[in-house]
Amino acid sequence: MATQALPATQVSTDELAQINLELEDESPQTVLEWALGRFHPDILLASSFGGISGMALLDMAVKINPDVRTYYLDTDFLFPETHALIDRTKTKYRITPMVVKSRWTPEKQAETFGDKLWERDPDLCCNLRKVEPNERALEGNSAWISGLRRDQSPTRRDTPIVEWDTKFELVKVNPLATWTEEQVWAYIRENDVPYNELHESGYPSIGCTHCTLAVKPGQDLRAGRWRGFTKSECGIHAGPGGNGVAPEGNAPA
Repeated sequence: MATQALPATQVSTDELAQINLELEDESPQTVLEWALGRFHPDILLASSFGGISGMALLDMAVKINPDVRTYYLDTDFLFPETHALIDRTKTKYRITPMVVKSRWTPEKQAETFGDKLWERDPDLCCNLRKVEPNERALEGNSAWISGLRRDQSPTRRDTPIVEWDTKFELVKVNPLATWTEEQVWAYIRENDVPYNELHESGYPSIGCTHCTLAVKPGQDLRAGRWRGFTKSECGIHAGPGGNGVAPEGNAPA
């Protein structure tokens, strides 16, 4: 497949359209091979260790290039099960993901913005603990890889395979955009990929302890995130792959 090489600068709509046309029906592994071949070592694989998509991608990427660079955001409010998965992943794949933390300790955040900021202004809390740290993680890179899928939520249904990330100003690759939850689980089981134990207790999407709840069968996969707010994204995935907060803003239910 002769895909067009993207420059590590703003790319045109026509270039992105051509790339997406060529990659739309390709496997996630093929998309990863293209991305890693084009951008490594200036490309990072993001993993929250709270979703099966990130774990499937990590397994695929390590098999393609054992030197793939990966990272995660430690918000200081991760579940114990998430930390346990990180430890298992390090052992299984013999990798050391880069850990990026907020500039604000929980104590300093509470002192400056008030206690339990996530209950009053979750957008600001996410910006302090996720968005800004993610920006620092991506500095100096040409591209990054995310686990966004179109079936995860209405805000992600138009996720392209490759896009220009206007928030962080680099190329963003979404190899699993066309896959379903069932396809990812099938890959996880077939390849013995470790995953977060909270998935067994009704948590399909896992973030911080304060803003993640279990969901009922049939609910949106991200219905347990920021319950009580018209917020569906932390703010990292702004644009076609996720537009952050709904237009009406935060409104306690």
